[in-house]
Amino acid sequence: REPRNRHRLRRVRRGRRVKMSAVEVVNPNADLVRHADATMMNINAARGLYDVLKTNLGPKGTLKMLVGGAGDLKLTKDGNTLLHEMMIQHPTACLIARIATAQDDIAGDGTTSNVLIIGDLMKQAERYLADGLHPRLVCEGIQAAKTRVLQFLDSAKEKVPVESRDFLIKVANASLRTKLHAELADLVTEIVVDAVMCVQQPNEQLDLHMVEIMAMQHRHATESRLVRGLVLDHGGRHPDMKKQLTNCYILTCNATLEYEKSEVNSGFMYNNAEQREKMLAAERKWVDDRVALILALKHQVCTNGEDFVVVNQKGIDPLALDLLQKEGVLALRRAKRRNMERLTLAVGGVAVNSFEEMTPDILGYAESVYEQQLGDDAYTFVEGTRHPKSCTILLKGPHKHIIEQMKDSVRDGLRAVRNAVEDGQMVPGAGAFELQAHADLMEFKKSVVGRAKLGVQAYADALLIIPRTLAENGGYDANDTLIKLQEATAQGKVVGVDITTGDPISPAEIGVWDNWRVKRQMLDSSAVIAEQLLLVDEIIRAGKQIKKPGPGADTPYAG
Repeated sequence: REPRNRHRLRRVRRGRRVKMSAVEVVNPNADLVRHADATMMNINAARGLYDVLKTNLGPKGTLKMLVGGAGDLKLTKDGNTLLHEMMIQHPTACLIARIATAQDDIAGDGTTSNVLIIGDLMKQAERYLADGLHPRLVCEGIQAAKTRVLQFLDSAKEKVPVESRDFLIKVANASLRTKLHAELADLVTEIVVDAVMCVQQPNEQLDLHMVEIMAMQHRHATESRLVRGLVLDHGGRHPDMKKQLTNCYILTCNATLEYEKSEVNSGFMYNNAEQREKMLAAERKWVDDRVALILALKHQVCTNGEDFVVVNQKGIDPLALDLLQKEGVLALRRAKRRNMERLTLAVGGVAVNSFEEMTPDILGYAESVYEQQLGDDAYTFVEGTRHPKSCTILLKGPHKHIIEQMKDSVRDGLRAVRNAVEDGQMVPGAGAFELQAHADLMEFKKSVVGRAKLGVQAYADALLIIPRTLAENGGYDANDTLIKLQEATAQGKVVGVDITTGDPISPAEIGVWDNWRVKRQMLDSSAVIAEQLLLVDEIIRAGKQIKKPGPGADTPYAG
């Protein structure tokens, strides 16, 4: 009996060990990082991304060169573009990049600032964690500081004259000068503001999709301009059609001008050539009758030498094009849907789906329509519209690197102006708000009980990374500049970093403002993602290695 009981006890112990190993390992190929190592891994990832983007902040930030697998080059200092284009493999860094790019998708700017605040907040928290403070206490302080700073943001925002073109130019210029050199930024600023004011309608939400961005690799970047109309990226489909028209009536249609096969399977039977010719003539007559209706409308409205343009989303057969060309009509076929939607908003009129019972009030009007050939590509310009609700920003440049950089900058500039118009309130820029928020959090810290005030301290110190980095990228001593700024802020002044001298300056005087919604999204998301990363105590990547194996170690199966 005794050997049998001993054997039974051995089986029970073996079963317990198997169960415990199954609970702990879950997957024999999983790579685990636990407790302090997991926290340090997250902190190092945040600081790594912080180091990459730190030098890009502000008008004096540096550029990054991105090299693709096929040797493609891209020069940019836009944080959103960098995070989208970089190959980020670290899971924590990838998570931060997604949060930061979501900031750009929602608010339109603030990607770089978001990454910097997250990285510095993790660095500040590392000091307290190294002294044995529990991450939960740090996060409680960060949460309290976030609530306080969002309340302070609402009290610090100022009502601004968004109906003033001069003020909107300052808003756009503050955004664009951080992404383009000064000469080009000043040119693009006016284009962006005029484009937003063109598509803005009273008592309606501002729709930036009505601003078309068209790029032409041609001539110099300073020749970029705003077209108060439309630029179509295709031309006339008949070689003898007019290339230059003035005082044009424009018919926008979505109806075919070519014979189409029936939607169901059908057949026509004929016994001789005469019947076949009659069938072809009937098919031709169906198209010719539609062309005749267009020409009749043209003769009705063009009585004093005006020109007539037809833009069709569907096809126009060669014979119909020839008939229209003989009457001096410019016809464009198979226009893109996005162009058709904007065309009626730019020139007026109504898009028709049928040519029957057409009247002059369905036509749009433009003072000039002309075609420009650029290599194998043709562009049709529609300009001089009466009440445009859509417009086109035409970007030119000698190289695609410049054009791509301008495209990214124009999108950010458009959203900066839109945010200002829709919010009606903004906060001082150049790091002024961060300095005010830091001073307010220092006062708030006195009312916080317990060790949670260390989390408040960490969040407050992390906000100072914005003015500190602006000073560093301007070539000034960061500590000296920060002391001057904090002294001025303590005296009740609203000051930011003057990147030309490194001294304190009033942002309102130089017209540097930040969007309220961008600041709010940035302050909220940076605190939330930092809290979540600090509370991670175990990282599991099943079937894959995170750390490199040591020499002689067996490489686990990476399935």
